[in-house]
Amino acid sequence: MVHAVETPLILSGSDQKPQNTGTRVFIESKKLWSVAGPSILGNILSYSTMAITQAFAGHLGDFELASISIANSVIIAFSSGLMIGMSSALETLCGQAFGAKKYHMLGIYMQRSWIVLFLCATLLLPIYIFATPILIWMGQPVELAARAGKVALWSIPLIYAFAFLFPISRFLMSQMKNNIMAVFSTFVFLLHVFITWLFVYKMKLGLFGTVMTLNFSWWVNVICLFGYVVFGGCPFSWNGFSMEAFSNIWDFVKLSTSSGIMVCLEYWYFSALVLFSSTLNNAQIAVDALSICLCTNTCVFMISLAFFASTGVRVANELGAGDGKAAKFAVKVSVMTSTLIGLFFSGLIMGLHDIYGLIFTSSPEVLEAVDKLTWLLAITIFLNSVQPVLSGVAVGSGWQATVAYVNIGSYYLIGIPVGLVLGYAFDFGVVGIWSGMIGGTVVQTSALTYMTVKCDWNQEVMKAGERVEKWDSPCIL
Repeated sequence: MVHAVETPLILSGSDQKPQNTGTRVFIESKKLWSVAGPSILGNILSYSTMAITQAFAGHLGDFELASISIANSVIIAFSSGLMIGMSSALETLCGQAFGAKKYHMLGIYMQRSWIVLFLCATLLLPIYIFATPILIWMGQPVELAARAGKVALWSIPLIYAFAFLFPISRFLMSQMKNNIMAVFSTFVFLLHVFITWLFVYKMKLGLFGTVMTLNFSWWVNVICLFGYVVFGGCPFSWNGFSMEAFSNIWDFVKLSTSSGIMVCLEYWYFSALVLFSSTLNNAQIAVDALSICLCTNTCVFMISLAFFASTGVRVANELGAGDGKAAKFAVKVSVMTSTLIGLFFSGLIMGLHDIYGLIFTSSPEVLEAVDKLTWLLAITIFLNSVQPVLSGVAVGSGWQATVAYVNIGSYYLIGIPVGLVLGYAFDFGVVGIWSGMIGGTVVQTSALTYMTVKCDWNQEVMKAGERVEKWDSPCIL
């Protein structure tokens, strides 16, 4: 069967190679921002739905804020991190297939990912159902664990939204269709603000209302993007549902699992910071302050996450198109751009050290604790401007399994043990725990930098070609 050929939205580096370095940087920056720009807006607005929920909970009371923070940082972060990671396999496969002009395979990859993530969501159900005893076993105060357990139980619809939304997002992103995601994210965010205000302040549904609005908003986003794909938005890459989605399913599970391990180890890392801090003296204030800092960090991290995605797409597209030099140059431009953005926001957060906490709480005790942690937040923001871009290189190149080992060593054998020693043995509390974990991030970033610098891009081109041929299969209309 002959497939229609779509003109790539991002040309490979071999199509045109300007001699002037400044011109090359400008052209590559345009390509990078064509993905990163809409992705930044979409990421910030999507995450803001979570932040709005947390902010409304915070104004209900400190205990409500702590409850939803624990549920979000431990239970929901566990599942979302795993699913985001598993769906990132599509960034490698769809990105390289798009670069190689195997457009028909993108829709099949997405369907395979839906199958795998739906099964994963179902397997995760016991964690949500038994969240309260799990949190108590982890050392959480009984009353806080009971309330957070209810939040987790109410959030079950959310994990199935993750199972469908993340693959659709990667499918669209690999084709540079970020603009449509940004449009729908804007609509969903505005809708979320309104219904949260309606449920919490007007209908007085309290904490239950905040969680229900979150479920509703994420599912609205799923329905909007699914409708766009199915009803003509992707005529070349979506050819309808196909039984080919069930072929090579075990190999797809293995690739998704290695991708999941790589990414979710990073997501769980700072979730562990909230978990450990909740066992300190005056845990409620510590958790509230830390949650506000990490929520602020995550808002900025949405920008870095956009560069993670755009770097992965650019690298995968160029490797799929057979141009290793263009992939290498794309990495350089992305790292430089993201680092400058990180420096800007680190300085900004230091300048607003005694103000930004007011978005989430009016408690003087919590605001004071937030102020004292701001310098650690600024360092974290800077590191997070570099590390995600290097992780994007790994995803675009298909290095997920190797990076998973790097993450285990740097985060869980260095960062967390050092943080626990500083926090408990040396009695530095939250500052000690966070400082140790920053050290782990430094080690991980250094390792990824070494891998990127030493990379043989011509060899990566050959691997990409082999990967595309391995995963290619007939398209059934």
